[in-house]
Amino acid sequence: MKHRYYLWLREYDNRLFLWCNHSLSHPVLDRLLKGLTHLGSAAFTILFSLSIILFSVEPWQRTGWLSLIALTASHLLAVLIKKTFQRNRPYDVLQQAKLFIHPLKDYSFPSGHTTAAFSTFIPFLFADPGLARILLPLAFIVGLSRICLGVHYPSDVLAGGLVGTITAILVVLVAGAA
Repeated sequence: MKHRYYLWLREYDNRLFLWCNHSLSHPVLDRLLKGLTHLGSAAFTILFSLSIILFSVEPWQRTGWLSLIALTASHLLAVLIKKTFQRNRPYDVLQQAKLFIHPLKDYSFPSGHTTAAFSTFIPFLFADPGLARILLPLAFIVGLSRICLGVHYPSDVLAGGLVGTITAILVVLVAGAA
């Protein structure tokens, strides 16, 4: 019985990936997503957190530290999950997949860019909930970009968002209790 549900979920994941990868493809959107996907890159998320730490005042400086701690912890967790599940990238599995960026060498599950975006941005929502109107859509766009550009399945992005969000919330709660 479990096997049947797994196959159904995998098939749905493949179909949703192909729909995003093909139907949402447009030269202008592809170029925009190639730029916005970097909001979840290691370079951007680390520099963003460090910039807040170095160039702002409290309470933002503390929030920058929480962001950097959440980013580090979620990255370690995502790497552990990737090594455990070893899921191949969609462009390695699905012949119809279109790849819009350079192929990646690591595993697909969970999305590291999505994990990084959510873990970096979530602590700022605790400092100023009004930032949710800007930061949450940006984090979601990072996730969507990873699917549209052909490097992640939707379930990779969902898992990355959950890992990043839960890690960031735990970091903020533990720091608040300290």
